[in-house]
Amino acid sequence: MKDWRSLQSFNPPILQSFRMLNIAILSRGASLYSTQSLFRAARSRGHYVRVVDHQRCSIVIEHGVPQVIYEGHRLIGMDALIPRIGASVTDYGAAVIRQFELMGVYTATRSEALIMARDKLKCLQKLCAEDVNVPRTFICGIPEDVPDLLEKLGGAPVIIKLLESTHGVGVILAETQSTAISIVEAFSKLEQPVLLQEFIREAEGADVRAFVVGRQVVASMLRQATEGEFRSNLHRGAEATPVELTPQEEKVVLKAARLMGLDIAGVDILRSKKGPLVMEVNASPGLEGIETTTGVDIAGAIIQNIERGVERFKSLKRW
Repeated sequence: MKDWRSLQSFNPPILQSFRMLNIAILSRGASLYSTQSLFRAARSRGHYVRVVDHQRCSIVIEHGVPQVIYEGHRLIGMDALIPRIGASVTDYGAAVIRQFELMGVYTATRSEALIMARDKLKCLQKLCAEDVNVPRTFICGIPEDVPDLLEKLGGAPVIIKLLESTHGVGVILAETQSTAISIVEAFSKLEQPVLLQEFIREAEGADVRAFVVGRQVVASMLRQATEGEFRSNLHRGAEATPVELTPQEEKVVLKAARLMGLDIAGVDILRSKKGPLVMEVNASPGLEGIETTTGVDIAGAIIQNIERGVERFKSLKRW
């Protein structure tokens, strides 16, 4: 059986790091900015690296011999895995990560952490249980509950979110009670429960994305929604500028990532009268917006964190 490294040619490393690793990046698009940035960062430190499409991985479940087959070959000899899993393929992506975990491969993002962070309801429940402030939120399954829930939230406008969404898709601002009821009715017919969340007016269409690597915030940016738009996603034309976190914000961000079990995370917070409110913890945050906005080599920081993680992981295995 061929070693996976023989399946792709590599250019000579630019800079030899302290120990050469065999790294696989799980990504559906080898040409995507984040994937390319991680690839270049790993190569510049002297590592072998290959991009693997997790949707094309076959999981072999056999007693005592966990395997992953890719393009007709077993993936063997890997030291580390960098998951870049899209929201639409979370379940299968997590299953592939879990298989590599069973094979004794260090993963930059654990399968259970990915699943927890992707479920908005579970994520918010976990954060609240550990005393992390989030926007006041209700889960709503039937339209009849909307008037009472709106009253508890302080009235319209209110944010309505699907439990699974990305890039602002499935996030709606209901300006009136009747609009909120209509939206919940539409989703209930599709058997889609939704979150009703308080609208933080003082945020003025802005939020902060903080990028965590290991146990530190390596970069942060303020995202300002365009005029007439309440969603501050860069994919929707929001403007981004570097921003300094307050000590309180940094503490909240690091705690949120730790509670989700994530070494690599994008934590989104709103600046409110009540202090920082965590909106979301992203387990596979994009690099393009924050690297180009801040000029920070986040991919390089991720690779260095993986180097340290592999050493710790191998030390534990020896024990």
